[in-house]
Amino acid sequence: MAEPILIRGTLDLLILKALAATARNGFEIVAELEARSGGALEIEDSALYQALHRMEQRGLIDAEWGISDNNRRARYYSITKAGRAHLKAESKRWLASATIVRRVLA
Repeated sequence: MAEPILIRGTLDLLILKALAATARNGFEIVAELEARSGGALEIEDSALYQALHRMEQRGLIDAEWGISDNNRRARYYSITKAGRAHLKAESKRWLASATIVRRVLA
C-alpha cells in the first residue's frame, strides 16, 4: 500500500468532521479518522494536538475534561457553531477542488 497522504491544510477539516456527530477525545478522533479512511490516514499525536489547540483558539471547537472509557482523565473536544459553519464552507471548497483536479487528471 502506498504511503498515506495528508494534504496540507486538511487536518483541521478532518478533525471537525470527526467531531460533527459527537464530542471525542484525542484517541477517539484519531480512531474515527483512521476508520473512515480505511486505515489510509496515520495522524501523529503532535500534529493532532497542535491542530486541536489551534482550532480551540479560533473558536471552532470547545474542550472540557472528562473520563474516558478506560477510566482515565481525558480532554473531550466538541464542535462549536462557528466550527460547523467552517466545516460546511471548507467541505464545499475541498470537494469542488477535488472535482477540478479529478477532471484534469482523467
